[in-house]
Amino acid sequence: MSRPDLNKLDPEQLRSFAASLLERLNEQGEALLERDEHVQRMEQRCHYLETLNNKLTVEMSVLKRHRFGKHSEQLNVLQRSLLDDIIDADIAAIELELEAATAEPAPPVSKKHQPKRMALPAQFPRTLIVHEPDSTQCQCGCQLKRIGEDISEKLDYTPGEFTVERHIRGKWACQKCETLTQAPVPPHVIDKGIATTGLLAQVLVAKYADHLPLYRQEQIFGRAGLPIARSTLAEWVGRCGVELQPLADALRATILEQPVVHADETPVPMLSPGKKKTHRAYIWAYCTTPFADTRAVVYDFTPSRAGEHARNFLGDWHGKLICDDYSGYKAGFAQRITEIGCMAHARRKFFDLHAADKSTLAASALEYIGRLYEIERQAKELDNDQRHQLRQRKARPLLDAFHAWLLAQRQKVPDGSATARAIDYSLKRWSALTRYLDDGAVPIDNNWVENQIRPWALGRSNWLFAGSLRSGQRAAAVMSLIQSARINGHDPYAYLKDVLSRLPTQKASRINELLPHNWKPVAACKV
Repeated sequence: MSRPDLNKLDPEQLRSFAASLLERLNEQGEALLERDEHVQRMEQRCHYLETLNNKLTVEMSVLKRHRFGKHSEQLNVLQRSLLDDIIDADIAAIELELEAATAEPAPPVSKKHQPKRMALPAQFPRTLIVHEPDSTQCQCGCQLKRIGEDISEKLDYTPGEFTVERHIRGKWACQKCETLTQAPVPPHVIDKGIATTGLLAQVLVAKYADHLPLYRQEQIFGRAGLPIARSTLAEWVGRCGVELQPLADALRATILEQPVVHADETPVPMLSPGKKKTHRAYIWAYCTTPFADTRAVVYDFTPSRAGEHARNFLGDWHGKLICDDYSGYKAGFAQRITEIGCMAHARRKFFDLHAADKSTLAASALEYIGRLYEIERQAKELDNDQRHQLRQRKARPLLDAFHAWLLAQRQKVPDGSATARAIDYSLKRWSALTRYLDDGAVPIDNNWVENQIRPWALGRSNWLFAGSLRSGQRAAAVMSLIQSARINGHDPYAYLKDVLSRLPTQKASRINELLPHNWKPVAACKV
């Protein structure tokens, strides 16, 4: 923009010129502001990536030191074997996260310890899968000529038998313009991996649903004709855990959309690398109720039972939380969370009392509670409004009588006795225990979530301990998906196989389609 001679301009021209200068200055100011905001965002992003990179690099260094250094003499052979598998899986997961964070390949594990790509045995049955271009017509108009092919093989497994998928990608060339056309490599959850999604699903289900440690799976695969190294299996587990984490996060968001949620926790031994003994970590379970339209359960693995872990999981959620009398939940009740007591826990106090000395008082209390559960059996198939009406008509008068009876009996027993403690448990929590009367969507007890946490109790005898916080969190994510698939009537193997096949091409905005309560097999989706 050339500058005019201001002495030759009339007043109107001067005003026009000043306005154009002001407009230009405003445009430049906005551009500078946008640039400054962009620079600030990039600096924040760089700071986040540097922090993440440092954290993961340090964690990787610690794991490698314990993986390839001297083992603690306090661990027996089996414990060392399990810990090695866990560390290998953690290293694979960290390498994948580093690669995603830095957009560069992570430094590989020392080649001395890294297994080589194995040739698949020739005697395994082969399934030929041919990939050809959609069109063999070149853009220049010439007909393409097939000049060769690329062949890759992936290992598949059905219980007791290995098979091989032989992928053939034909090469087509145009003789006129020398253009090479070839079908793209099919996307895979582990890029360039040798395992099909069926084999990956088998390893995950065997480890997290059937609780088979990787050394046992290595033995099983060996009997089928190919002993896959545990380090390879661990790498698959670690990488799949990272890929499945967004699904577990989406499942957590689904749970927190519910107005009523179950919660419970159970201890799990955890061995931190370098320590000579385990300490008590905890797995927390959160799930929807049996009356909800959505069936889902999410596990949260934490290093302790501190109440802050429950607060971190629930965040800003407000609704009705069904739980036992653990104090870790109490802080939430002071805000926007409504406490719902568990009648089964109240019953357990009287059951233990009766089992100890055949107390007639305990027997009477059990009879009251038994009649309440009989009403719940009648209400099981009703909708929420009908269940609420039935409870108001039958359960409320019974609970009023039970409460009066408890108050009267409490006056007759000495303080500090087992009978007094059993009665006090119910009386002190009476409001929480009876809130289910006012909402047909609320169950009478917390038994449903205790059933969902049982797989962890069953698995502890097989895998002995969680080797690290990361491995425990990975187990929690995968087991959340497996158990949610189960309670929705799905075969966990079929579910994981299909999900792992679709994850590489699934849009993040449509990730909820792959959650167990929404999932439909590809064949069903096409109908």
